[in-house]
Amino acid sequence: MSNTLNFVNNEFNGKEIKRMHIMAKPIGAVCNIDCNYCYYLSKQGLLDYKKGCSPEINDETLEHYIKSYISSQNASQIIFSWQGGEPTLLGVSFFEKVVALQAKYRPSNVEILNDLQTNGTLIDEKWCQFLKANNFLVGLSIDGPQMLHDSYRTNKSGRGTFNRVMQTVDLFHQHQVQFTTLTCVNNLTSRNPLQVYRFLRDEVRSPIMQFIPIVEKKDFRECAPDSANSDSFIPKQGDKALIPGNSRSIVEPWCVSDIAWGNFLIAIFDEWYQKDIGRVHVQYFEAILQAWSGGQNPMCTLGPVCGKGMAMEPNGDIYTCDHYVYPEYKTGNILEDDLATLAFGSQQALFGLDKINQLPEKCQQCDYQFACFGECPKNRFIKTATGEAGLNYLCAGWHKFFSHADKDLSQILRTLKQPVANGKYIHA
Repeated sequence: MSNTLNFVNNEFNGKEIKRMHIMAKPIGAVCNIDCNYCYYLSKQGLLDYKKGCSPEINDETLEHYIKSYISSQNASQIIFSWQGGEPTLLGVSFFEKVVALQAKYRPSNVEILNDLQTNGTLIDEKWCQFLKANNFLVGLSIDGPQMLHDSYRTNKSGRGTFNRVMQTVDLFHQHQVQFTTLTCVNNLTSRNPLQVYRFLRDEVRSPIMQFIPIVEKKDFRECAPDSANSDSFIPKQGDKALIPGNSRSIVEPWCVSDIAWGNFLIAIFDEWYQKDIGRVHVQYFEAILQAWSGGQNPMCTLGPVCGKGMAMEPNGDIYTCDHYVYPEYKTGNILEDDLATLAFGSQQALFGLDKINQLPEKCQQCDYQFACFGECPKNRFIKTATGEAGLNYLCAGWHKFFSHADKDLSQILRTLKQPVANGKYIHA
């Protein structure tokens, strides 16, 4: 979904522009389905909902959040993101309340936009009418054809959700709801890249494709990404302990492997490059083109600085990142702390800058540092071949993809009469 930089540049209303981005989880980790690889379901136990963390945001906290989120920014456009768990469990009436509160606190010269991430199993005609009327951008989770989707995305009874999600796809097209698809690349989907891509392109008719590599260590339910103690085993790049499904593996068996991730991107990129440029939008490819042209990648996982996607639980607790919702990364609570201070303060800034400041030497010397800056810090849990810690688990896959696509990315920019500022084909 949206990833807006929470740093200042240019001016709006005569003052520096200030933006933040919070992934609000109004129902926390509560969900009506039970995806095997979900990184957020376990937060119900980790955050101990039964001891005070409400599973549903109350009216007071909701209004305070909307008012503070708007007043803490200075920009012509403010984007609210609603995620979970499954936020549609709250019903259309909850989001009607959201829209009313946004209208109440919206400055006259500011546009308010909303995006909503959903598993698509609860969407009906009423939902579509609301989403269309209020210009919501919807992220729809779908992992590919039925066999691939239903392998992991099941309901509480263990039944696949594919047929219900496809009904939602039809409804979205009928009602012209703005939507993107979010596809998790795991140990199964990664082996079938063209089957996944062609399904999304031809059957779902996805307006924008988002692909998310599924990477979780086996201790992710209890331990924050960088909380390993000094005695923990940290494998080097290429070690069998990094192969999902291996008896020694430190990652969950449903994860994508590093090389499988690179191969997945390569297969889809080649088809996109040969047949679909200009008519099929793949978020990664279009974002990466910005980096090749000398701009900054708009995706937080591939930019030089992170900390752009804070998370808020139903009780108002704020965490540094959607993937760092652990007690040690709680920065405050919107009912007790100033939201602007939490978003723009030193703690959040240091968290974001650590991404580039803690790059291992291998990354600093890499020809493609500009393209990923070591990717998401949560995935930096392996060592380089020389034994330096802090290398990204997906490094080999990203490098394989960048090397493969470099020349074609440069050619795309030249065709568009855009500058080629990075890569090995600047002067080609």
